[in-house]
Amino acid sequence: MCAHVLVLGAGFGGLELTASLAERFGDDIEITLIDQNEHFVFGFSKLDVMFGKQTAEEVSHPYSRLCKPGVDFVRATILSIAPDTKQVVTDAGTYTGDYLVVALGADLDPAATPGLLEAGHEYYTNSGAFAVREVLDKFDGGRVVVGVASTPFKCPPAPSETALLLHEYLRARGLRERSEIALVMPLPTPVPPVPAASDALIAAFAERGIEWHPHRTISRLDPEKKELVFADDSTMAFDLFLGVPKHVVPPVVAASGMAVDGWIPVNALTLETTYSDVFAIGDVTSVGTAKAGVFSEGQAVVVADLIAARITSTDGSLNYDGNGICYVEFGSGSVARVDVTFAGGKPPFGSFETATEAISAEKDEFGASRLSRWIGNA
Repeated sequence: MCAHVLVLGAGFGGLELTASLAERFGDDIEITLIDQNEHFVFGFSKLDVMFGKQTAEEVSHPYSRLCKPGVDFVRATILSIAPDTKQVVTDAGTYTGDYLVVALGADLDPAATPGLLEAGHEYYTNSGAFAVREVLDKFDGGRVVVGVASTPFKCPPAPSETALLLHEYLRARGLRERSEIALVMPLPTPVPPVPAASDALIAAFAERGIEWHPHRTISRLDPEKKELVFADDSTMAFDLFLGVPKHVVPPVVAASGMAVDGWIPVNALTLETTYSDVFAIGDVTSVGTAKAGVFSEGQAVVVADLIAARITSTDGSLNYDGNGICYVEFGSGSVARVDVTFAGGKPPFGSFETATEAISAEKDEFGASRLSRWIGNA
């Protein structure tokens, strides 16, 4: 009888996990991959749509094309998770596995910042980013504030990329001279683990006339006055606000009892939860890395190795090393690369490679290779 692996969430982690297990076992394993979405969208593609470089259709990759031995993709909404029995109830049926992997990512809670949706726009969901495309089309100049509501949040460089690409977009439309751009974050630097990356971004802000406001905590937005109100009661005016809402564990995970202090705790080396043969990877965990897809991908490789070892009654050979590579858009076709490691018990550390067109091509290959591996279409 084949082992049955339930994988909840078809993002970086869920897709890499299923690809790894299918590659190892073929039809000798039963994998059920569950996600409520119809398409996979790279996180970085949202900015391409926002700024008119690609359409929503071009960046949406249907899960219906996923065809791998042993893998059954189920589009469904997960209603409950019972980690002790590894049973998952969805609106498409109930599933019970020998192994359960939770890779559901982080949800957004715009309501946690009063006035955010009434006075501004969130662009961290696919639908939110795609809708901002039309908002920017109608924008005729003014003060734009890109603001992060709280930490942690997905893809830490993304707000900086947003400000830089917004500068490029407004300049191309002839609106930059009558517009202001400000970036507001609660963090001390744009990319705290890699000072060289932060220095390069801050220099790019200065060169482009983008205001940089670190250490600022947004309490609320005032829709009538069109102002941000900070924790110290100071304010900042805006004509257009593009916000990164508070991130939270998905409600179905919170209801499962798996989360502690907001996220699922796991063994930092194996990604095991406190439940037998139940794992969690990616943004839904408190493993200690940044919340970015590349870290979920690396964790999936380790979990796939460990599940394979248990199925074959052998020893797993991998431990998670906390390493990941992130690409950072600087505009004008140039992309930088950040290599960072989050190692348990040590401060995170990394390196930075200056933005070039060559790294932009490398980023394109990064995306194409993963599409080919995970879904089967380049």
